[in-house]
Amino acid sequence: MESILNGFLARLKGKQVAVVGIGISNTPLIRKLLEGGIRVTAADKRLRAQFGGELEELEKLGLKTYLGPDYLDHIKDADVIFRTPGLRPDVPQLVEAVQRGAVLTSEMEVFVSLCPCRCVAVTGSDGKTTTTTIIAGLLEAAGNRVFVGGNIGHPLLAQVDEIRPDDIVVLELSSFQLLTMRQSPDIAVVTNISPNHLDVHKGMEEYIAAKKNIFAWQDDGGLTVLNADNEITAGFAREVRGDLILFSRQKTLEQGVWLQNGTVVHDGHPVLRADEIRLPGVHNLENYMAAIAAVDALVPDEVIQQYARTFNGVEHRIELCRELNGVKYYNDSIASSPTRTIAGLRSFRQKVVLIAGGYDKHIPYDVLGPEVVEHVKHLFLTGATAPKIKEAVLNAPQYTPGAPDITDCENLQDAVQRAQAAAQPGDVVILSPASASFDCFRNFMERGNAFKQFVNELH
Repeated sequence: MESILNGFLARLKGKQVAVVGIGISNTPLIRKLLEGGIRVTAADKRLRAQFGGELEELEKLGLKTYLGPDYLDHIKDADVIFRTPGLRPDVPQLVEAVQRGAVLTSEMEVFVSLCPCRCVAVTGSDGKTTTTTIIAGLLEAAGNRVFVGGNIGHPLLAQVDEIRPDDIVVLELSSFQLLTMRQSPDIAVVTNISPNHLDVHKGMEEYIAAKKNIFAWQDDGGLTVLNADNEITAGFAREVRGDLILFSRQKTLEQGVWLQNGTVVHDGHPVLRADEIRLPGVHNLENYMAAIAAVDALVPDEVIQQYARTFNGVEHRIELCRELNGVKYYNDSIASSPTRTIAGLRSFRQKVVLIAGGYDKHIPYDVLGPEVVEHVKHLFLTGATAPKIKEAVLNAPQYTPGAPDITDCENLQDAVQRAQAAAQPGDVVILSPASASFDCFRNFMERGNAFKQFVNELH
């Protein structure tokens, strides 16, 4: 079979290519570009001391690098620019380059355009990773060869020649990746939409518009899966061009996937009992419903049932990391928004000891206050959002002094130690920050690993 990647590289011959951001997804891209004889400039705001030896290795292959605060000032001569997802496309240097005639794209956008097989993609404010993982797991259990990428898995553009037409690609896509996407996958899933990442997006309208790109470029042969219980995603239905499957945990639908007497049904046909799902929480029930809709006609019911009984979940998502002196410690570091923390709190039948707070994404916390009052006995706060979360709890209608007890902490380690002192046998301690991690950690994974380390150091 002719090399898809070589065909793409041939179209870049003679052009000056700039890659902005030398991270996980772009490093394999840079290597392939250099191996293809392309002139490549890489720009990154980090300093050389923050990189490992791979940077020097790439430079030996011919990479020209610009690092530090003025990194974007050195891409003005590029013909093609690969944008890192976290960088807005309307920063002045990129706008100037595009006005001059440069093509602005990304590793993910190019991959979706070149992907030789059926592609399933998942987005949403909460539940993306778990839903993506479930879909990929179900497809693999049904005998398919599956490639997983986007926010999880491996960067796939460098692997595109390994993918066969009868394989299936499953992607998790963020609003940052979708912001400039002009091609949609064959099957698009939107789990839910709530305020998120408003520190980067100009506002809710832009955030919602970015999410819509996951299905907006489909033709009538596409399939879109939407959450009927979420007002925003339900409103997307009228804009879908191809087939549409709605899912709902709260109501009966004329068609689609819904919950009926404790059983997930698809167009009235029973597929999976809710009590067969090993993962706790109604949000994980919704994740399964979205996945069942996405694999419509691709995975037999018995495969879905067996998978649900055995799948333990994804790291950093209500992950039980230790039981000490009768207290269970859960790592839910993925919860970087109030809605995600609310879902975590509702997963337990008892009131919990909650550790929350972190980087401020400029999203409202009003909805979190009443949920904390209802589900939390002790609240330990840290990070930039601690005052906002405390205010939301104190202003909750049902709040009374001491219910919950609220403690401000110096940092995450201090919060873990104070939580241990407050917890009694039979209690649950959960890190579910309702905030991003960037005030103290590079990402939610580093924060979750730090939490697990602090918990495992407890005596």
